[in-house]
This record gives sequence, structure tokens and C-alpha cells, in this order.
Amino acid sequence: MRILGIDPGLRTLGWGIIDSQGSRLSHVANGQIRSEGQALSVRLLSLYDQLFEVVRRFAPETAAVEQTFVNKDGAGTLKLGQARGIAMLVPAQAGLEIGEYAPNRVKKTVVGVGHADKAQVLHMVRLQLPGCEPAGPDAADALAIAICHAYYGPAAAIVEREVRA
Repeated sequence: MRILGIDPGLRTLGWGIIDSQGSRLSHVANGQIRSEGQALSVRLLSLYDQLFEVVRRFAPETAAVEQTFVNKDGAGTLKLGQARGIAMLVPAQAGLEIGEYAPNRVKKTVVGVGHADKAQVLHMVRLQLPGCEPAGPDAADALAIAICHAYYGPAAAIVEREVRA
């Protein structure tokens, strides 16, 4: 199963594609989408267009997006929510089922600790996806989200059904 992981962000949106065959995971591609333009509407359109191209090019079968956490800056949280809306819209338009995971669950799944830092996430992503070199921290986070989805999403349900049969 091909999985698209997305780490939403208004300035930089990370994405990662992995293939999951049973318990075996392999890296396909990853990157960071940078929004272009000054106006919020133009930046959101830029994210949409670039993410649409990723979905078209790599044809994932399912997707996973990190849930938004609320911080002290309400305006910042709202803008992040709008970028997250784009991250949910593009895969939904492609007919993909989308899993949503809290940041702590992603970190606990990949690192073993729910409050791991970005360096620990990057290290474990490299270990779990040999030969993978993330394009940056947001891409590493997106790959971690895809890994989490491989363990808890539809791919995991398929494997569980096959094991029981």
C-alpha cells in the first residue's frame, strides 16, 4: 500500500511517500512544499497546486495528516488550520481515505517516546526507512506520519484480516 504522510504548515508543508507491504516499509519519495506569494489566498493556492502534483505523480492509496495543536497565538493556529485544510482537501479530492494522528502518537510510534525532539524523529525515520534522506525536518515529520499510518491505518487493518484468514 502506498501511503502519503503530510505535515501541514503554511510556510513549509512536508510530505513523504512510503510503501507498506505487511510489516515491511520502504521509502519512495519526500519533500517540502514552500508556499509562494504574500497574500494568504495565494499561499494556500500555491500549497494546493504543489500538493496536487505530488498526489498526481506518486498515486498514493491512502494518506495521513498530523492533527493541529492549539498554541498561544490564535492567529497562527488559525493559519495553520487553513494549511491543514489544504492538506486534507487534496487527498480527499483524489478519493483517498485520510488518517489523522496527534503529534505525540506519531512520535511514540516512530521513536517510542511521545515527546521526542525533531532530531530523534529524523534519526528513527532514517533507521526505519534505510537509504532515506529527508529533504528537511518537515519532510522527516511527514515520513513519520506515514509510518504511523502504516501501523494504525487501513494497511494495518488489511494485514490483520489476512493474518486471521
